[in-house]
Amino acid sequence: MKKLLISLFILALSLCSVPLFAGGSGVYPNGAEGFLVGAVPPPGFYGVNYFAMINATDLTDNRGNIARFPNGKKILDHATIWAEVLRTIWISKYKILNGNYGQHLFIPLLQQHFKFNAPVGPDKESGYSDFFLPYIIYSPFVLAHHWLGGKLHTVLSLPDIYTPGMSDDDNLANPNHNYWTFEPVFAITYLPGPWEISFKFMYDFSTEENDHPTAYGYKLDRTPGQEFHFDYNFSYAVSKKFRIGIGGYWYQQTTDDDYDDKDKLPAPVRELIDKDEELHSKQFAIGPGVWFQVKKFFVTLRYQQTIYERNAPKTKNLWIKVIWKY
Repeated sequence: MKKLLISLFILALSLCSVPLFAGGSGVYPNGAEGFLVGAVPPPGFYGVNYFAMINATDLTDNRGNIARFPNGKKILDHATIWAEVLRTIWISKYKILNGNYGQHLFIPLLQQHFKFNAPVGPDKESGYSDFFLPYIIYSPFVLAHHWLGGKLHTVLSLPDIYTPGMSDDDNLANPNHNYWTFEPVFAITYLPGPWEISFKFMYDFSTEENDHPTAYGYKLDRTPGQEFHFDYNFSYAVSKKFRIGIGGYWYQQTTDDDYDDKDKLPAPVRELIDKDEELHSKQFAIGPGVWFQVKKFFVTLRYQQTIYERNAPKTKNLWIKVIWKY
């Protein structure tokens, strides 16, 4: 039982950047988008800057209870992530199916610190920290539509591509992202009068990860489970330049992780790996936000807190997003 708890904990920390999960790839920073996410701006070049602070103090098990060691002590003391993400968007005048064609590119920089209540991981330490570039995100095909005289907006990305990034097998704060993730995206914004309803739907497929380090001292090839998740937002326009709203995200791992070459492991370890494969993560978060315009800049401030977790941490997230036209 102790090894299974430690495995759950280490997987939650070592597989994903923002946020932390027990399985899947978890590469998308859930909750990153909110206000007017489906309303792509007119043709041109745009810059976007995301800044996030994510804090977790508890890790949950398959029943939603706080994961603990057999002695009753919590497995996770705390985890803190600072994220700075630079994004460039190009929307062209070229039309495909009456929608504007475009592309976008993300460059995320992360500072992570994990504190455990027992020595864990390859270095048998209770704390890990690192600053790194986990991957680059690029979409070669973005298609934006505007309907109903500007009341309905949609955007399609086929797909967002997460490239393999830098890794360090011995540092749990620097997750191994030595695999590709392909994420089809569909976002929609509906504006009935002063109200806004927005969703960004995503589904993730990941390739095989070579030599994934497990909690049991063995490295195995692993294919992360598939994931369905969406960001959502509801807001009201107090004025043309100021909105208040509420939003968050839902995340669910839909298929098992798959480890190769398990047959070469001792029977007790193989049984633990089999249990690890079946762990599916779920999270639901909600919180308030504001959107406002200052000259040529569009700014959003949002706070989110998870209120439902399975095989995932309890997190509190703060997001700041700024958009401008070059």
